[in-house]
Amino acid sequence: MKNKSKNDKKLSKFKIFAIFIFLSLSISAVNIQNMFVEPITAQTANNTNYITSDSSGTYNNISLITNILVKNLENRIHKAGAILEITSKLPEVRDVPYEQSLNQTLNSLHGIPQYADIEKRQVGSNVLSSNNDLYEIFFVMPNGNMYLLEPYSIQQTLTLNNFAFRDYFQGAIKTNDTFLGNVHNTAAASGARTAKISVPVYSLKDNSTVAGVWASSIDFNVLSKELQSLNLTSLGDSTRVVYVDSKGQKIADSDINKNTIPESFSNLRGFKAAISGQTGSMIDKVNNTKMVVAYQPVNVFHNTWVVLLMQMSIAS
Repeated sequence: MKNKSKNDKKLSKFKIFAIFIFLSLSISAVNIQNMFVEPITAQTANNTNYITSDSSGTYNNISLITNILVKNLENRIHKAGAILEITSKLPEVRDVPYEQSLNQTLNSLHGIPQYADIEKRQVGSNVLSSNNDLYEIFFVMPNGNMYLLEPYSIQQTLTLNNFAFRDYFQGAIKTNDTFLGNVHNTAAASGARTAKISVPVYSLKDNSTVAGVWASSIDFNVLSKELQSLNLTSLGDSTRVVYVDSKGQKIADSDINKNTIPESFSNLRGFKAAISGQTGSMIDKVNNTKMVVAYQPVNVFHNTWVVLLMQMSIAS
């Protein structure tokens, strides 16, 4: 019996490893760094009726680049979501062996102890090591109480124990599907701004009862650093790219000096157009400066984020 148990654990670990290898090979983000070595001059079919394109093709360039950035962001989110979806079906994740004892440690440890449910924590650790866009992963009970969080060092610093009010929790429960949340300040002591991808988890007993929500936090710093590494100066010194959520709150920023500053772009006409499903470019005012704003929606996991590329208007 002991040998069988050991073999089952080895087989389970092999399955988890195989999942990560498969996903890393089949789902990958666009390598956008290579696309900014030289200025892009290809034409694009995006709607640019709000502005008049000049002979240099500048407006076509920024619309095309915006489209590339959208595809890259979509791929990154889909990859992270796919990893969560597949691992949520593992028995290690679906089983909740410390459910009955959670109330005894919830207030003091903000979940179960560090060395409890090691199998689930190991799956979580493997998820994080396989995807640099994610920096923490956790399991929340059907009532919203935190069950466990990896790394445990972050679980120790939580200032809340119940997360039933969060959009990612409500979204996963309501849609019975993978859900992308919006920007919020994390409940950890760091107070970092983040957004979650969440997946409903179904019980091993009947495969229909929700046993909890499996979720992970997106690392905004990784997304910002990628934008900051691009050769955006090929489009002009004033060029800036931001990713924003469905409420217009900034997620990532190509401007390193503004990266950590919370900003809202909800009043931009380009943002409003993108949220309504439109893609294009227009002249708009950003911080009282006339800019060309290219915009495009990012539709993924029951939510819409937006990519905005802003450049000083030649008419300003």
